[in-house]
Amino acid sequence: MLKIVITGSTGLIGSRIVELLKGDFEFIQLIEGQIDIREKDGVWKVLKKLDFDILFHLAAYTNVDGAEKEKEKAQLVNVKGTKNVLEAVSQKKKKLIYVSTDFVFDGIRRIGEPPYYEYSKPHPISYYAQTKYEGEKLVKNHAMILRFSYPYRSFFEPKQDFMRRLKSYLEQKRKLQLMTDTIITPTFVDDIAYATKYLFNNFAPEIFHVVGRDSLSPYDAGKLIAKTFTLDESLVEPTTYNEYSKNKANRPQFSEIKTKKNNFYRMKSFEEGLEEIKTQILSSNF
Repeated sequence: MLKIVITGSTGLIGSRIVELLKGDFEFIQLIEGQIDIREKDGVWKVLKKLDFDILFHLAAYTNVDGAEKEKEKAQLVNVKGTKNVLEAVSQKKKKLIYVSTDFVFDGIRRIGEPPYYEYSKPHPISYYAQTKYEGEKLVKNHAMILRFSYPYRSFFEPKQDFMRRLKSYLEQKRKLQLMTDTIITPTFVDDIAYATKYLFNNFAPEIFHVVGRDSLSPYDAGKLIAKTFTLDESLVEPTTYNEYSKNKANRPQFSEIKTKKNNFYRMKSFEEGLEEIKTQILSSNF
């Protein structure tokens, strides 16, 4: 059984991966307090004692708006932290998987783009995205790079993803102003877990897009959430990218991200993912 050290295992994605795949792999979870990836000596002190095959590096500074104000913190975690992890893993001659984001692309329409594939050229337009791309450049050809996009899942108390936040607002009968001139690619976290299972067993130092089957506007996503959970669709109102983006960090406007490499696991469309979540909610004790 492969032994996998995982950082960020208590987060939205990592916790579900451990939950779903704990029977397939031996996970060694490095949680906050056990390791500070910003400290090179501390990273080596922890990792040199561990016996593992792969380090799955999910931990990151992910506050897109906050990164514009906390640039030093974002840089320390996403760039220096990644460098420290890479050096320690390389010293032990083990494998590294680095998690990145669709935000490394600018989302500007031009000939041939979007959609963005694994070979597309990144061009980050926010500081958060810049630090994640710097991390990619550090590990390129030394690690597997996985890019995720707008992850969502059924349950996760510590943090609401975009889908559960919109669903919660609709349940509270709050109006939602969602962009009609923007494209996102929602990705069901359970699919991320099962696709990652294959990648753990078939490691290659390449880039993979592990993303949902289709892309749509946030406005259409909101309408679909309302329809799936029998909520009031009239609460979903249109707005524009420019209006929504006021006083926020830049985000890719047309983030249609696809894959040329995922021929090993069928990812769900947003509609299929919502139906699966509906089933999970109905069959749970929550």
